[in-house]
Amino acid sequence: VKFDRDPDGQIAWGQEAAHSRRRIAHVGDITGKVIIEGLIAALEQYPNVRLAKNLTAVDLITFPHHSRDSLAAYQPITCHGAYVFDRQGRTIHRVLTAAVVLATGGLGRIYRNTTNPPGARGDGLAMAARAGTRIINAEYVQFHPTALAVPGAEGFLISEAVRGEGGVLLTPEGRAFMADYSPEWKDLAPRDVVARAIHHQMETHGYSHVLLDIASHQPAERIRARFPNIYATCRKGGLDITQEPIPVIPAAHYSCGGVAVDEWGRTSIGNLYAIGEVSCTGLHGANRLGSTSLLEGLVWGHRTAQYIVKTLDRRTADVVPSRAEVPPWDESGLTADSDPALIQGDMQTIQNIMWHYVGLVRSSERLSRAIRELRHMQNEIETFYRTTKLSDGLIGLRNAVEVALIVAQAAQHNRQSRGCHFRQDAVQVGD
Repeated sequence: VKFDRDPDGQIAWGQEAAHSRRRIAHVGDITGKVIIEGLIAALEQYPNVRLAKNLTAVDLITFPHHSRDSLAAYQPITCHGAYVFDRQGRTIHRVLTAAVVLATGGLGRIYRNTTNPPGARGDGLAMAARAGTRIINAEYVQFHPTALAVPGAEGFLISEAVRGEGGVLLTPEGRAFMADYSPEWKDLAPRDVVARAIHHQMETHGYSHVLLDIASHQPAERIRARFPNIYATCRKGGLDITQEPIPVIPAAHYSCGGVAVDEWGRTSIGNLYAIGEVSCTGLHGANRLGSTSLLEGLVWGHRTAQYIVKTLDRRTADVVPSRAEVPPWDESGLTADSDPALIQGDMQTIQNIMWHYVGLVRSSERLSRAIRELRHMQNEIETFYRTTKLSDGLIGLRNAVEVALIVAQAAQHNRQSRGCHFRQDAVQVGD
């Protein structure tokens, strides 16, 4: 990856909120995209690596749950693969393997407003939970303060680096307000502080959005060079960020909790590992700092691969079960296709419940209502799932309601406010 460099040839370190100094390597404003493309290109060079596309994992294959051996019930839970849905052929395959690594990303799509892509429904977290894996800190869902509020570009992330380069948040009338909430850090306060400040301004004054002004603080040439993707996306929406402020709103961005793992990516289930946003390493605490997720993925991805290679060497045949030991997926007797209108309607209901009751500001009353409504929805969706042929949308809906319940219940259980989990009725305790 060719990171941006200064005129002297040194890495041009960027600044983001709550960082004490410039320490972030970047490639314009598309660092994550460039890293992903670089990793995929590198993988494609390995003849022994198969990149399977247009597939959706349905459930993990675990023993004793999926074993035909009745004595397996007396053994610890172990993972041996996954049932996988082929979206093109509409068939379900058994994929059996010596090790399974969950790297499925986040859960932002369970919220109405999110910066996450369409597939971020919490699929990996839901599968792990159904398998009995330990899940921790699920209540810590981080809301990014600045998602673009322009029709047709909802959810597009306006990087924290814009504020790191001098951008200032304003009310629609043009008043800077972050000093009211964080006199020391102002616009570079931690994400939870900034997101709640924006939320408070919107709720108190009835604003549909606030403004982020970089045009008054950097020359146009610098803005276009440092933020080419943001500039281009805003231009498509009829906005010139070198001349006018950017309308922004908070949006669900990152799950700080997830599948509990150790320093080698191991979960509480044998042969199952997790890396990236689906996992919880403890690195991010209650509120992730900008760009640390990329570093976490790099470190735990490397260490997990090292551990798997070391421990599975020469004993793979003893770990992978035969196909005779695992029953095939059975859809016999199911004739009805899943109705997209029902899936879309249910997903929107989940997203609205989570946004209003399990969002930036929480309380026991809001969370109790969310849990009641989500439990009812889960019962309805499970019946839908059991009586209908599989589709990617149905798989995602089932996972979304399960993960939404996990987050809501964790938030109800944790009565303290800390980091990105904020309760109006918090119990005050010592640190």
